[in-house]
Amino acid sequence: MDNLELKAAGTRMYEMASDLFPICRSLTGEGVRETLAAVAKRLPIKVYEVATGTDVLDWQVPQEWNIRDAYIANLDGERIVDFQESNLHVVGYSKPVKTTLTLDELAPHLHTLPDFPDQIPYRTGYFNDDWGFCLSKNVLDDMQEEQYEVLIDSELTDGSLTYAEVEIPGTSEDEILLCAHTCHPSLANDNLSGIALLCEVARWLDSLGARRKLNYRLIFAPGTIGAITWLAKNQDQLQNIVSGLVVSCVGDDGGPLYKCSRRGDGLIDTAMAHVLKMSEIDTASVKEFWPYGYDERQYCSPGFNLPVGLFQRSQYGEFPEYHTSADNLDFISAKDLSISLDLVTQAITILETNDTFINLYPKGEPQLGRRGLYSLIGGDNDSAALQLAILWVLNMSDGKHSLLDIANRAETPYMKILHAKNLLIEAELLAPVSTDR
Repeated sequence: MDNLELKAAGTRMYEMASDLFPICRSLTGEGVRETLAAVAKRLPIKVYEVATGTDVLDWQVPQEWNIRDAYIANLDGERIVDFQESNLHVVGYSKPVKTTLTLDELAPHLHTLPDFPDQIPYRTGYFNDDWGFCLSKNVLDDMQEEQYEVLIDSELTDGSLTYAEVEIPGTSEDEILLCAHTCHPSLANDNLSGIALLCEVARWLDSLGARRKLNYRLIFAPGTIGAITWLAKNQDQLQNIVSGLVVSCVGDDGGPLYKCSRRGDGLIDTAMAHVLKMSEIDTASVKEFWPYGYDERQYCSPGFNLPVGLFQRSQYGEFPEYHTSADNLDFISAKDLSISLDLVTQAITILETNDTFINLYPKGEPQLGRRGLYSLIGGDNDSAALQLAILWVLNMSDGKHSLLDIANRAETPYMKILHAKNLLIEAELLAPVSTDR
């Protein structure tokens, strides 16, 4: 993608995150459905509903949770804590409550961030028969009255868990899994940025048309239980998955960070490592797998062991805005979303094109001048780098080294190696041997 395309994509992603920001999402419920309806305006998704109580691996689909209103008010009716102002104010999956309590009685149900007194924390109680409110420490410190009216107008009912997927077909049986979670309420980076990014990746993949070889399956599901549910329902379709990527927290200016799959040797692992290294972003890093985080840990569980990694900007839990009201629309930007998109699409380009070739004139260097390659090189803005890339591709194309192998050996950006390969194919100096995936 060129710079203008990336800039336009960044604007679209930021606008989508802005549109979705007010919606109250959780593991289940109307907020998830409303979010997926917004995705459906951009992608031809198929939505699935899995009933409460359904066995999914070692879990069961929980009851559906919906909420209409919630507040803590003084006896004059003034709302001190108001769900209508921020859906972070209510602990996710809180059971319904309507009562009057003293501040001492209310205190065990209140959650703050003493180190960040202006911020509202994000808390959940998915599998607890309890309720609670989240508020800033400053607001709590100002609560002096003895009694407060407390209301949580929510319901837990037998309903369903909602997730969606879209398949973008290619010509190969090999499949790439791309995933974002849908269970967080008004948190812009975690994970509205991931949802918006996947929509733009799908748009870009569609633009490839006949150039697209691989199948892509994009999954939008609540964290943990959503991935577990999808895996339980699709165990007979996993054999074709050759790479995968979970995207989350991709809208801020940190990182970027790639966490490898459990296997550590998947093409997605080497592709993302190469892209981040060649990005020349000082803060870029690659980390080995560890069994905590987002849904990569479900796809990488030993019974599945799929080559699925995690791509982020700032690492979850490591930035002060994480799971707080400071993870808002001011924390992300169109520019940083576009940088994330560029890195992800570069990695996918490697997945699509990383084939193995053979030099058709391996004895000595072939005569490039009479094939017009020097004139093409001379017109390139980085002619010396392209000339060296051509020589690397010719030298290493012995049927044993993929293009990514060559790029890593040459310490040259993959796209430069790919350009060189295309020139050599046109000059009939190179021929494909096999697909190395």
